[in-house]
Amino acid sequence: MERLQKVIASSGYTSRRKAEELIKKGFVFVNGKKVVELGTKVESNDEIVVEGHVLSVENKEYYLLYKPTGVITTTSDEKGRKTVVDLIKTDKRIFPVGRLDYDTTGVLLLTNDGEFANILMHPSNKIEKVYLAKIDGILTKVEQTALRSGVFIDGFKTSPAKVKIKQYSKTSNLSLIEITIHEGKNHQVKKMFEAVNHKVVKLKREKLGIFTTTGLKAGEYRRLTLKEIKKVYALRGE
Repeated sequence: MERLQKVIASSGYTSRRKAEELIKKGFVFVNGKKVVELGTKVESNDEIVVEGHVLSVENKEYYLLYKPTGVITTTSDEKGRKTVVDLIKTDKRIFPVGRLDYDTTGVLLLTNDGEFANILMHPSNKIEKVYLAKIDGILTKVEQTALRSGVFIDGFKTSPAKVKIKQYSKTSNLSLIEITIHEGKNHQVKKMFEAVNHKVVKLKREKLGIFTTTGLKAGEYRRLTLKEIKKVYALRGE
């Protein structure tokens, strides 16, 4: 059993201090009964309602993984290949938020909080995803304009992307391009470059919303901070 205010804070709904204020004001219900005492403890099967929002008492976990290449973005694989979940040491049933291709590296979040995942993936929130793509050849101005305006892939037109040329090597005839999108279609970045006649040789997701791989090496991970979790939950009201 855990103290009610701690459970509310752990859910990412609000800070512990704010949770205590909500309890005192009578805005918290446990199993249908109003709770105003701060010492109240709850169990894993209790229903907690805060300001009309139902919270799960299950301990939530949130991780940021620097996904390495050669790992499947799924919870299990029938072929026995290593998955992103295998890289996280936890006894909770976590799952990846969205996906990255087998050969794509970079920022990937994993959690057991469905609402948190939905906030990040819902199209209306337009969470920016910044990728660093190594492509063959030179990206012409016409092709840059096409990507910035939107290109057709799989029967739909992509939203305008931000495109920045980082470097070009005459020796290898490869360009390094930073591209920012907010959609999450299957193989989208690769298909966008294919639409302007370029093949993606290497791809890394540098940023997902406020999250980056700063301080991590490929294959390493860290827990999200409460501040980061709250910033994601704050998107619900936008």
